[in-house]
Amino acid sequence: MRRGSLVVLLTGQVMVSMDGSIVTVALPHIRTGLHASDALLQLVTGGYILAMASLVVTGARLGDLYGHRRLFRCGLAGFTAASLACGLAPDGPALVAARFAQGGSAALVLPQVLSLIQLGFSGPARARALGLYSMVLALGVAIGQIAGGLIVSAAGWRPVFLLNVPVGAVLIAVGSRSLPGGRERARSRLDVPGVLVLSTAMTAVVVPLVFGQEEGRPPWTWVCLAAGCAGLAVFAWYERRAASPLLDLGVLRAPGVAPGLFAACAVMGAYTGLIFSLALHLQSGLGLSPLDAGLAFLPYTAGFAAAGLSWPRLPVRGPLPVAGPLVFAAAAPLIALTVRHGWSPLVIPLLVVAGAGHAAGFSPLVERLAATAGPARASAVSALTNTGTLLANTLAIATLGGVYLSARTSAQGLLQVTVLLAALLCLAAAGAWRTVAATATRPPRPAAQPPELGVHRKLGA
Repeated sequence: MRRGSLVVLLTGQVMVSMDGSIVTVALPHIRTGLHASDALLQLVTGGYILAMASLVVTGARLGDLYGHRRLFRCGLAGFTAASLACGLAPDGPALVAARFAQGGSAALVLPQVLSLIQLGFSGPARARALGLYSMVLALGVAIGQIAGGLIVSAAGWRPVFLLNVPVGAVLIAVGSRSLPGGRERARSRLDVPGVLVLSTAMTAVVVPLVFGQEEGRPPWTWVCLAAGCAGLAVFAWYERRAASPLLDLGVLRAPGVAPGLFAACAVMGAYTGLIFSLALHLQSGLGLSPLDAGLAFLPYTAGFAAAGLSWPRLPVRGPLPVAGPLVFAAAAPLIALTVRHGWSPLVIPLLVVAGAGHAAGFSPLVERLAATAGPARASAVSALTNTGTLLANTLAIATLGGVYLSARTSAQGLLQVTVLLAALLCLAAAGAWRTVAATATRPPRPAAQPPELGVHRKLGA
């Protein structure tokens, strides 16, 4: 795959990833501009996450059936149009509807990125591409906060959405020429019952996580969450018996894939819990502006980028998925202790170390999972990775954010959160160790290649 294709894919990934967080900085301005209520503002942020999490597995399967390039471009077109509708929304309900449309379109874009990278690259080139993919996937939230602060401070809330329009238009135009096409695959029918069961179950899981905190966790949230978990169990039971399943759950039986997915999602959840609680502490506890709080994460971004770009060149990469979470776990409580009473320059190297640990624990692990599953299951790995990280991020905000908000002081809440996420990162290191051990003792066999793969291989590294 040509370098231009990777730029298109990763730019699309950044655009849809950061849109979940960039709007949070703009919420006070949206409230003033549209006279929006608290409930409507919740829908503006939660609607995007809900639509994306509920449909991302379906988006991955549609890419299998109708071509990953086609679905990537269709998703971009829908996302661009929905962004225009958001930016021009005359009132709150129109903005909420457009945000749901944005999330649904993002669910078409996200799974195609990892699938096209896995199908279009091989060997060291795939490791480098997956390192870049992991970097933009992980840093989309922080980039959104920084960009949101800059844009809102300069021009208000509407350009936060309207900026996506020219970027999306350019990506669609360039992608039509640079992205590999592939052959039409033998089409099977879309598993519509599976779509309905999974979408309903995911909605039941995500709704209480996104909206329950504001309501004080009333009984309906626990009932809804239990029903959603039961629905996911029904979905897994049904998919194992479906003639043309929506999601190939057999990939979880490959050596080390299940614990590796848990570890990758746990690392992402810990990251989200850290930046959520630290951003709140910097603003509500220390009095920093949203822009300054966003800029405070630049050292973390630098650490992640340095490790994310350098690990594919290391001669020995096996220990990284285990060492990374442990380094992250050691740095997180130290960050809380350093800034508990005020901003200190001493936190900068700690943020760099935490970001590097995050990259070492996530990027090499995703590359190992992709290699273990093989190209024939690229969409399944993509769907599980995207869905898992979305749920991990949402769960981290709901649980770790709840711990932070229930503490007596901002500093105490931040310290409690970092201690909990350090424990979570230790569990992630244990899961990564199981994956490394399983894949080291039994190397993955080459999987059967899908019919369209020949074209991708010609464009590979």
